[in-house]
Amino acid sequence: MSPTSDSAVRAYIEQHRAAFLGELAEWLRIPSVSAQPEHAPDVRRSARWLAAALGATGFPTCEVWETAGAPAVFAEWPSGDPGAPTVLVYGHHDVQPAAREDGWDSDPFEPVVRGDRMYARGAADDKGQVFFHTLGVRAHLAATGRTAPAVNLKLLVEGEEESGSPHFLDLIRARADRLAADVVIVSDTGMWSEDTPTVCTGMRGLADCEIRLHGPDQDIHSGSFGGAVPNPATAVARLVAALHDEHGRVAVPGFYEGVTELTDRERELFAELPFDEEQWLRTAKSHASHGEAGHTTLERIWARPTAEVNGIGGGYQGPGSKTIVPSTAMVKLSFRLVAGQDPDHVEKAVRAWAAEQVPAGVRHEITFGGATRPCLTPLDHPALQSVVRAMGRAFGKPVRYTREGGSGPAADLQEVLGAPVLFLGISVPSDGWHAPNEKVELGLLLKGVETTAHLWGDLAENWPDAS
Repeated sequence: MSPTSDSAVRAYIEQHRAAFLGELAEWLRIPSVSAQPEHAPDVRRSARWLAAALGATGFPTCEVWETAGAPAVFAEWPSGDPGAPTVLVYGHHDVQPAAREDGWDSDPFEPVVRGDRMYARGAADDKGQVFFHTLGVRAHLAATGRTAPAVNLKLLVEGEEESGSPHFLDLIRARADRLAADVVIVSDTGMWSEDTPTVCTGMRGLADCEIRLHGPDQDIHSGSFGGAVPNPATAVARLVAALHDEHGRVAVPGFYEGVTELTDRERELFAELPFDEEQWLRTAKSHASHGEAGHTTLERIWARPTAEVNGIGGGYQGPGSKTIVPSTAMVKLSFRLVAGQDPDHVEKAVRAWAAEQVPAGVRHEITFGGATRPCLTPLDHPALQSVVRAMGRAFGKPVRYTREGGSGPAADLQEVLGAPVLFLGISVPSDGWHAPNEKVELGLLLKGVETTAHLWGDLAENWPDAS
């Protein structure tokens, strides 16, 4: 296989930069807001637009896949080389709601370039990061002289990620044969900063529930009955107080079963990042760090499981006093899970724990939402090392490692397809995902193009089965 020349890749990208950005701007003008029913036709238009753009890129197979909700886009470009690995790239084409009155300096669906930044809803999350794969694969072909990618390349771009991906799992289960891959690359993520290129090696999972407590059959007088019957508001407060121990660990028995602990090397790599805790606290609008003892802030948000109270209530909430024993109280809890944890086991553990906390005379109901599994790629995985090398060539500096504290559909792909999940993104925290004036740094966007131009050849050359 012909090597990928850095200079040839950069020359091709520079030659096609204007056309690439023009096409991206055209796509960004489509207000594909999946959360708003009135934009359903726009989400469908976005899918058709992308399928056509991928066809123009050279993908011989480009399909719009229907779901019970918004459509996804699938594209495939076989390598033609026996033994070449198969790579599935995941992203999404739907975007968050946006309106000028939200605080935008310009129309969110009329892209504007100011300096070296493009401002528009979806510029970073996630249309820009999906679209850099189109120019990247063309640069790869131009620099190597190939007529097809060095890997069997597939793209799956869903249309409901910003609405919680309600039909995604059903889609990938139904289409698992078409989506089969040796590795999955998620381009819906970011880097540490403009000066510190990073790759993410894992995401936490998520389980959440609502617990409702019922005491008296109605609100009752606290003078006549208080102190003589159980109070569900007191019971919910005690339940919340029992959620953590004095060391900040989740006190639910069995919660930590199966947790994959950080290795010494992973802790060293986290410590290498230029983390400013005071700046982080300002970003968090908070005044002190807190959490599980024995772990740094980055370890807590990336690699440790957590339990959080998302909402709590019960009884009278209006002005003044109303001296009652309330009939009901409630709490909403969420649990971020790490590699090795099983959401089903966590749900059972939480249900058993909650039942133990509720006093006699108070009945409870607990309802769990849909769970998301965690995912983690080992540092020595050959595909991860290919991503690191390709990004290092593009950025010309060492690439460091992060994880993602949030959760997403990547773990569903890992579970259904049985393939490791890698993360390749170029967005930075200042890009303002979900916020007014979302933007993408054009220099970083083109570094994403350059990274993928190198990546496909590196993966093919260094895949374990490569001859």
